Amino acid sequence: MKKLLTVFGLIAILFLLSTQVTIFVIPPIGILPEGKTLVISRLNKTNFIDSADSMCERLQGNVNLLCRAMSMGTVVKIAKVYARLPYSEWLYLISTGGKKYDK
Repeated sequence: MKKLLTVFGLIAILFLLSTQVTIFVIPPIGILPEGKTLVISRLNKTNFIDSADSMCERLQGNVNLLCRAMSMGTVVKIAKVYARLPYSEWLYLISTGGKKYDK
C-alpha cells in the first residue's frame, strides 16, 4: 500500500510540475555555440518541452533568425530561470517534433 501511495504521489508531483515549468532548449547557434537547456517558469505560449524553433514554427509557420532571437529574448527576459543545464539534442527534437532547423 505504501508503494502505491508513493507512486501516485510521484505522478501527482510530476503532473503539477509539468503544468508549472517549461524545459526550454536553446540549440547551438552562433552566439551560444554549445547550446543550453533551461528549466523556466511556464509562460502562456510555451509547452512543457519547448524551444525557440518550435515556438516560431507554431506561431509563425516557419523558423528564421529574427523569430528565433525574439523568442529566446522574450522567454529569457520574462520567465524565471530555475536551472541551466547542458544542451540536449533529444529534448530539442522532442520540442520540434523531430525536425532539425539550420543554425
